[in-house]
Amino acid sequence: MPQDERDTTVAGTPPADPARSDGAEPAGTAAPEIEAPPLQKVGAGYIAWMAIGNFGASLALMVPLSYSLALRISDLAPGHEERLGYVTGSAQFVYLVLSPLIGLWSDRARSRLGRRTPFMLLGAALGLVALVGIAVAPSVLLVGLAWVVGMVGWSTAGQAVQNVQADRIPEEQRGRVSALAGVSTQIAPVVGIGIAYTVASSTLLVFLVPGVVGTILLVLFPVFRPEGDSRGLVHTSGGVTVKSLVASYGFNPRTYPDFGWNWLGRFIFFMGLYFNTTFGTFFYAQRLDLPIKEVAGVVASIGIVGVLAATGGAIAGGFLSDKLGRRKLFTLIGAAIFVAGAFTEAFAHSLPQLVAGAVLMQLAIAVFAAVDQAIVFAILPDRAQAGRYLAVVAFAQKIPSALAPLIAPLVITVGATGGEKNYTLLYLIGAVFALAGGLIIFTKVKSVR
Repeated sequence: MPQDERDTTVAGTPPADPARSDGAEPAGTAAPEIEAPPLQKVGAGYIAWMAIGNFGASLALMVPLSYSLALRISDLAPGHEERLGYVTGSAQFVYLVLSPLIGLWSDRARSRLGRRTPFMLLGAALGLVALVGIAVAPSVLLVGLAWVVGMVGWSTAGQAVQNVQADRIPEEQRGRVSALAGVSTQIAPVVGIGIAYTVASSTLLVFLVPGVVGTILLVLFPVFRPEGDSRGLVHTSGGVTVKSLVASYGFNPRTYPDFGWNWLGRFIFFMGLYFNTTFGTFFYAQRLDLPIKEVAGVVASIGIVGVLAATGGAIAGGFLSDKLGRRKLFTLIGAAIFVAGAFTEAFAHSLPQLVAGAVLMQLAIAVFAAVDQAIVFAILPDRAQAGRYLAVVAFAQKIPSALAPLIAPLVITVGATGGEKNYTLLYLIGAVFALAGGLIIFTKVKSVR
């Protein structure tokens, strides 16, 4: 089939493969409620636009998490940096509860724009409204409420792009596509913080400009590579029931052991990650003895150096895993590199040390995330319900992103003296968690090499 024709296959094309992403129907399971669109190799243009869309969603989500929320809370409640954890953790928890329902709704959506595109557009709209609300909110409480809306919006938009990836990308391309998605996710906060720093004199623009840029880039994906009409996709059962809603929150690990073990390893790895990233702005400010408002330039500079490492790590991990047919080894390598980076940062008190630790950690995250995402697509219990199952997979990242910011404030006060927080202990705990997660995936997932 010509390349351009492959790129424009619509979602309503009659399915040509089973629902299971590896091409095998799970033994002893009932027929899927929804038939999946076919998997066909896509062209470089399609992959590029998907990466751009993912970059846009990541930029809009990660700038508040990595910089602008900390700045806003510092303005409203100076000296109470622990409130950042409460704001971000609470928003993550709300999205955690809603995400399976959103995923189930997305799987069953039938529209001229497709199943996933309406969720990209609606999510971005909610996110933009929330960013304006945060910028003008007069209290931390209202900032927290606005960020709940923002987290739900931007996370829904980003998840919709990943759902398209599960819908369209075949096994032989998953490593490289996941790698490019990982690169875009790593680069997004660096570019976004740089954008925010250029308009730092205006609180409103610090939030709004990165959000608008992210939205434009996100929307370019469905504009130039339309998903296609989903009204032709088949439902083989009735409507959504209470039982199906409850079931959407989980899975049977005995029926799908590899999916279960990978979920657990991913959960533990991301606990370590979020221990070491939630308070990044405050950490750099303390270790370099800088005011919070001046940290953005430092974070952006460190991030720019780390972009090369992240790009190399994701591409090397994703492309080599495709070429070698090996996935699990690269997740373990990523976890080991993360440990090295976390130890370096834990004991860093100068800019060169912080740069070295950050570069190692960005390299590690890129390697792990790119390859583990390819593993996830290979072991999905039912590709036709990718939205639902990817929401369950997201639990393994969203629960840590909600728990770690709530636990970390307690950790940094252990043995703290004066105004100095114990970030050394926090980073060491994060290293232990990350290594344990990598080991679980490497030793327990059996159906993927």
